[in-house]
Amino acid sequence: MSDNQNLRAAFRADKRRTLGKLAALSLFPWVLDTLAFADDSGGPRVALVIGNGAYPGAPLRNPPNDANAIAATLKQLNFEVDLKTDCTRDAMINSIRGFCDRVERNSAVALFYFAGHGMQIDWRNYLLPVDIRLAAAGDVPQQTVDSSALVGSLGKLSNPMNIVILDACRNNPFGFAGSTGAGLSQMDAPTRTFLAYATAPGNVASDGSGKNGLYTENLLREMVRPDAKIEDVFKRVRLAVRLQSHGRQIPWESTSLEGDFYFIPPPTSDKPTDEQLDQLAQADKDDWDAAQQAGTADAIAAYLKTHPNGNFCELAQAALDRLLAASGEQKVVVKTDQANPFTQGSAVAATMKLGERYTYREIDLYSKRENWSSHQQVTKIDDTSVEFDNGRFRTDLLGNTRVDSKGTRYSDRQLFVSDYMIGKEWKTRYDRVLVSGKEDTFEYDFRVVSRESITVPAGTFDAFCVKGEGWRLESHSRLTLVYWIAPDKVPRYLAMEFAYYGRGRGARDYWRQELVSFDAA
Repeated sequence: MSDNQNLRAAFRADKRRTLGKLAALSLFPWVLDTLAFADDSGGPRVALVIGNGAYPGAPLRNPPNDANAIAATLKQLNFEVDLKTDCTRDAMINSIRGFCDRVERNSAVALFYFAGHGMQIDWRNYLLPVDIRLAAAGDVPQQTVDSSALVGSLGKLSNPMNIVILDACRNNPFGFAGSTGAGLSQMDAPTRTFLAYATAPGNVASDGSGKNGLYTENLLREMVRPDAKIEDVFKRVRLAVRLQSHGRQIPWESTSLEGDFYFIPPPTSDKPTDEQLDQLAQADKDDWDAAQQAGTADAIAAYLKTHPNGNFCELAQAALDRLLAASGEQKVVVKTDQANPFTQGSAVAATMKLGERYTYREIDLYSKRENWSSHQQVTKIDDTSVEFDNGRFRTDLLGNTRVDSKGTRYSDRQLFVSDYMIGKEWKTRYDRVLVSGKEDTFEYDFRVVSRESITVPAGTFDAFCVKGEGWRLESHSRLTLVYWIAPDKVPRYLAMEFAYYGRGRGARDYWRQELVSFDAA
């Protein structure tokens, strides 16, 4: 095989792995095996399920029902389940100790589920047993179970992965709380862990009026959806709970998983061809175009339910936020604080405003010479786009370029997204059309990898670092893109580094763009 043939074969393999890993699998049965190459779904599965409702003076009706329903479903999904209801503190601690022992002994996928009362004291989250008798806030650590210690203990095991689900954000009726807020405190998932809350940190969830709580009711429905990745399961749960609660309850997740997990794994089959994967991407785009054309919250939500990790899911999420806000939704938000030692926090994309002025420069990282400097002012904003310098170039509302100063046009893409937190992942696939008419297609996989201090000519900022690995499909070329953003300080990116690799070993293009100055409106 020639070098060119080897290159094309390697590129096609990369493309197939990436598209397959990130595809919305519910659309085509022949794509179901694509994710199995990095799958933690096989092997032993062990679960501990606790539902506490018989609290003295503050009973909850649904947690025992929720626990029983979750346990029954997990058994159907091949988990070895230990079910406990209305546990004392000693019973909870002994159950957790035995659970960790079984997980370690069997090198099993671990799932811990708790429904009941929970509270935070000075950033630590506590799960409440039914024998709690609080006389003062200082009694909380001695009479409850520290969920941070539980999550940390699971993270130290040598098992493939851990799933921790806390439906424990109900109102605190015991009269004692620290200064850090209601509900549960934000916490970053440790290594190999998926952490899920029934509602956003710092907020409370309803116990529900039906047989199950709102969160668990939707979780039960989505867990048994065939061939759905765990991230897609919880994204669909989040969407459903938000819509049903009119924004008063929005579930939240943090992940550090590196492989894929399915409650119902896909069957083994031949991997799809490039043409089939392209067809899948086209179906994603067609659904997004149809949702935009309809322009309703229902249409955008339908797209997100079908494509929870699609090529346009972040754009869809931002559009849904705007539409629901316009209809009167006052959604809860994550309560984050730099003083919290258990998280690096999160941030929502900032809104650009008329009159804002940005100056950027680009430096060639080989020669260290400045390629260009550009002064840009926001001169128009509408429902979908932001214009700079009276139309000289245009972005969407998140800052993704649609038309640049050279007249190059880009289809919908999501380099920049609606919110940022460590571990968040997304993808994008888009077209670029030069003034000459030449067209290219690009794909990227992005992940928020760190929160760090960065210094650019405009100053020093506490920023999220986002790394992307990509491909230019027509030329079979690999790309890397890294950027830093601090939405609470500047609506657009602070710095960006790009490398384009041709058929040689080194990068053909290698540059860095930096914010030189920013003047708020």
